[in-house]
Amino acid sequence: MKKTVLVSGGAGFIGSHVTVELVQAGYDVVIADNMSNCDDTNYRGVCSILGRELPFIKMDFCDGDAVNELFAKYRIDAVIHFAAFKAVGESVDEPLKYYRNNLLSFLNVLEAARSQGGCNVLFSSSATVYGEPEELPVTEKSPRQPATSPYGDTKQMCEDFLRDCVRAYPGVKGIALRYFNPIGAHPSALIGELPRGVPNNLVPFITQTAIGRRECLSIFGNDYPTEDGTCKRDYIDIVDLAKAHVCAVTRMVEGRMKEDYEIFNVGTGRPVSVLELVNAFEKVNGLKLNYKIAPRRPGDVVAIWADPSLANEELGWKAERSVEETLAAAWAWEKHLAGK
Repeated sequence: MKKTVLVSGGAGFIGSHVTVELVQAGYDVVIADNMSNCDDTNYRGVCSILGRELPFIKMDFCDGDAVNELFAKYRIDAVIHFAAFKAVGESVDEPLKYYRNNLLSFLNVLEAARSQGGCNVLFSSSATVYGEPEELPVTEKSPRQPATSPYGDTKQMCEDFLRDCVRAYPGVKGIALRYFNPIGAHPSALIGELPRGVPNNLVPFITQTAIGRRECLSIFGNDYPTEDGTCKRDYIDIVDLAKAHVCAVTRMVEGRMKEDYEIFNVGTGRPVSVLELVNAFEKVNGLKLNYKIAPRRPGDVVAIWADPSLANEELGWKAERSVEETLAAAWAWEKHLAGK
C-alpha cells in the first residue's frame, strides 16, 4: 500500500518542490496550507508537472481542531512541517507573531501525531541554529549558538519540541533537516521561489533586478574577512534539497532510523561568496546586473557551510546540481513569471 505524506505549507517554495519529488518517488501526498505567504501559483505548477490534481486543504495549522481532523481523515504515515513564517527581519520587529505561529502550528502537529498513536515527523529546520560557528564546516555535532532573531529561536525550540516528544510518546519518530541556503527553481520553470513584496533572499533579488522589477541589487558589506570581502554561504539547489526530504521520509517509514530522533545537515559543503554568486549568475545567463555595495546588515554571519557527510552516508543523498544549473533555472523561472 502506498504511504501517505502530509506536507504542511505545501504551496510554498520548498513545500512545492518536495511534493513533486515525493509523488515521483511513489508517495501519496496531501497538501495543506493557509496561503498566508503565497498564492496558488506553485500549487498549479505542481499539478502541471505531475499531470494531475493533488488533494489540497486550505487550513491554518494554528487551529488544533483542524489539524486533528486532518490526521483523522487521512491515514498519515509521515508529516513534513513547513508551515511557518520565515523572514528574519520581520521576526525581530514582530516576535509575538513568529512565536505564536511557528511554535503553535508545530505543537499542534506533534499533538495530532501523538493522539493518532504515533507518526513520523520531519521538521524543516535551518543552519541558523549554528549562528556564527567557531569551526567550519559545521557538522551535526557543532554547538547550537544563541539565536540572533526570534525566527532562529523558533527553529531551535521546534527541534527541542520534536526531540522531547520522541522521547516521551511511543510511536512518534522525528528527523530535523537543517537546510543551508536553498536557491533555484524546478527545471520545468513551473515552480520556484515567489516572494511577496521585497525579497529577503539573495537569488530572487538577483533575478528581479535582472528582469527590471528592481532597480539595483544591494550587496551588504564587502569588508568581511573573506577572499572578496563578501559573506560566504552554502547554496543548495532546491531540487537537491527536496530529494533529501524523500530520502529522510523513506528512512522513517521503512524503519531504518538508528535513533528515534535524528538530525542531518542538508548542504553542498561548498562555500560560495555573495559576489561569486552574482558573477556566476551574470556569466551563465549572459547578463550584467546593476548592483552596489551597501553597509553590512545586522545579524549576518561571515561564513557558514555544511559538512554534509552524515546525510551522504546515512540518507544515501548527495547534492548533485551545479551552481550554474541552479542559477539558470532561477532565471528561467523569473522569465516564466514575467511571461517572457
